[in-house]
Amino acid sequence: MTRENLTRFAWLSIFAAVLTIALKSAAYFLTGSVGLLSDALESLINLAAAVVALMVLKTADAPPDEEHAYGHDKAEFFSSAVEGTLILIAAIAIGWAAIGKLFAPQPLEQIGAGLLVSGIATVINLVVGRLLIRKGKQHHSITLEADGRHLMTDVWTSIGVLIGVFAVSISGWLILDPIIALLVALNITRTGFYLLRRSAHGLMDVGISEENRKSISDILERYVRDEGIDYHAFRTRQSGIRKFVAVHILVPGDWTVHRGHQLLDKIEVDIHRAVKNTVVFTHMESLDDPASWSDVELDHLSGFDS
Repeated sequence: MTRENLTRFAWLSIFAAVLTIALKSAAYFLTGSVGLLSDALESLINLAAAVVALMVLKTADAPPDEEHAYGHDKAEFFSSAVEGTLILIAAIAIGWAAIGKLFAPQPLEQIGAGLLVSGIATVINLVVGRLLIRKGKQHHSITLEADGRHLMTDVWTSIGVLIGVFAVSISGWLILDPIIALLVALNITRTGFYLLRRSAHGLMDVGISEENRKSISDILERYVRDEGIDYHAFRTRQSGIRKFVAVHILVPGDWTVHRGHQLLDKIEVDIHRAVKNTVVFTHMESLDDPASWSDVELDHLSGFDS
């Protein structure tokens, strides 16, 4: 699936957000529940996040240009940061509304109808959220995965609110409604911080998964055994769907450039086949030249400091 095809899932998220906003707002006006109000506020955040996700996916799909030679994939990490921030804003808004009701609880009305309408919205978010998470992981799109996780926080929020409103209707304890809303705010705060942390890691060029690193290492070790070569300075980083791999290949000093180049081509092809969406940079050096080992350290540029 190409990057452009992923935007259809962002459109699905937007449609789901608009629909659930309408349903949850109706549930709030029917009941007057601050818990259901908090649920509707979070859906507004969902809509804003889905629009951001759509714009970011389109940006990330743009081909490399002179100013962005390695593509625009990192735009996805900005989307994740925006989603995390929006979730925290939603938590603050929910907490503010709940505290007001905590000291002046109000009776609820038409609880049955409100619960039914909000329940339908919850099922919509559950289906769309799980789909976005699955597609995000499948295509290494942090934007889709973040949007899906955002919707899943909305699902758990809704379930908590529905239980709270139902408990109020049975017990008559009106204070349960704002208490549930406060618990919802605390719960979604955790997801907001998770998305912010993951975005920060991505912007700092975190390495690829251990599974992918092992696959590449196995390929390199095979060539070490079969061809009598060596390698070092094996480095990786992840940028959205795209992975970057750099490695120095040390070949016998009496090899011709042509033979060494052919070997490097084979290694790059094997890595591409083993780990999809990977950009591979190889650098050929001589096994017999002591200078070849001067750049083994991760920060080899420090060796040139005066």
